Amino acid sequence: MSTATTLSDRIRELLPAIAERAPETERLRRVPDQTIAELREAGYLRAFVPAKYGGLEVSPHELSQATRLLAGACTSTAWAVSLLAAHAHPLANFSPRLQDEVWGADPGALVCSSVAPMGVATPATGGIRLSGRYSWSSGCEHATWAIVGFRMPGAAGEPEPHFAVIPRGDYTIEDTWHVMGLRGTGSQDLVMDEVFVPDHRIESVIGLNIGTAKGFGTHPASLFTLPFMPVFSLGFAAVGLGAAEALLDLYRQRLSTRVRAYTGTRATQSTPALVRLAEATHEVRCAARLLEHDWERMRARAVSSEPVTWDDLVEWRGNQAYATRLCVRAVDRLFEASGGGAVRDESTMQRLWRDIHAGAAHAYSDYDTAAQTVGAHLAGVALPEGSF
Repeated sequence: MSTATTLSDRIRELLPAIAERAPETERLRRVPDQTIAELREAGYLRAFVPAKYGGLEVSPHELSQATRLLAGACTSTAWAVSLLAAHAHPLANFSPRLQDEVWGADPGALVCSSVAPMGVATPATGGIRLSGRYSWSSGCEHATWAIVGFRMPGAAGEPEPHFAVIPRGDYTIEDTWHVMGLRGTGSQDLVMDEVFVPDHRIESVIGLNIGTAKGFGTHPASLFTLPFMPVFSLGFAAVGLGAAEALLDLYRQRLSTRVRAYTGTRATQSTPALVRLAEATHEVRCAARLLEHDWERMRARAVSSEPVTWDDLVEWRGNQAYATRLCVRAVDRLFEASGGGAVRDESTMQRLWRDIHAGAAHAYSDYDTAAQTVGAHLAGVALPEGSF
């Protein structure tokens, strides 16, 4: 049995096996059951579960560092399981009745999501009836509950984004995940038709962000005082960073042994190759510093009596997207100079490159959108709709 004390230390012990299973993960188009079992045992999937239900209640910094490590071994695994782990954070601020339904009978229950408000809700006695097709639900085949988005009138009577938590028996999973990158995330479609959702399984997204959700204060851990959105999005940039660091290491190793086929010269004698290595290293290090600063800032905000401010939210939003952009630039610079061998199916470099680009395509990682939000905040004008 492992004697490692931190989450990251326990994850490090699993990395060789997870890396070995990375090709299988792509073939399956989902995370293998064995990997899920190992991550359960290591406590990763209980990182944000409240202590009341046997969870670890670790800081965002600790979970992000563990996710960063996982991404270097298998980006698809890191993406899917980081979301499965992160969903415990908003759930801990839903009604206590819902928390008992999810974790009371099964403390190891996993929750997937598709949070864009794509569902159509109609009022019903004691709740709503919800229909819709929800895409991009990473890790859904390992989950027994799903968080899905829809709009309904808020306190002011205007439509606002809300979440509904749906048990596995009330939706079907359709096999739609055929993609160029992050192939192993199992991000299938969830389909539901006129599903009844009682009021206690519904929460306002605004309430989850400003601390007015039904279950806010249910658990004393500082983790659960943080707003939903920046915690939910932690994994996107952490996965990109970990994968970029892994590709950077592979390029460095390749550079030290590569001999050019047509000239017979060593790659280390090429000034452009060395310059690419230097600039990519600076970009990846810069991304790491941005994210590490924000992870620590989140931890400090959580344990202090100071509320999270708009300055915090905008900075975290922009930094996560910009760090992802830096990682994309770095891996593009390296991959285009890695030679023909890097494009082979068995090459880890091409898998990492594909996965980083696929992750960067996520709406939250879109730097153009994030920069518009940051720019509006800096200029003192209204933030664009959908900034968070």
